[in-house]
Amino acid sequence: MDEKAMVADALVGVNGELKMFGDMIAQTEDKALKQCLRQIRNQCEMSQEKLYDAARERSYYVPAAKATQAEIEHVKSILQA
Repeated sequence: MDEKAMVADALVGVNGELKMFGDMIAQTEDKALKQCLRQIRNQCEMSQEKLYDAARERSYYVPAAKATQAEIEHVKSILQA
């Protein structure tokens, strides 16, 4: 497996963990557990940012083009309807 594939797999895994932590935080009523999960999620987000930066530096990941103002307004109009 080459480096590009490993970075991509790691990003997919971290993104899945971030979603999982978000779901768990929303579902728990225990404040101490909720705070612990938030701390873990924050650490996971920092790892995701480092992986993302590494992928961008090596051109393994190229983000989508930014939305135009017209596209933004179109989505806003749909959501406000």
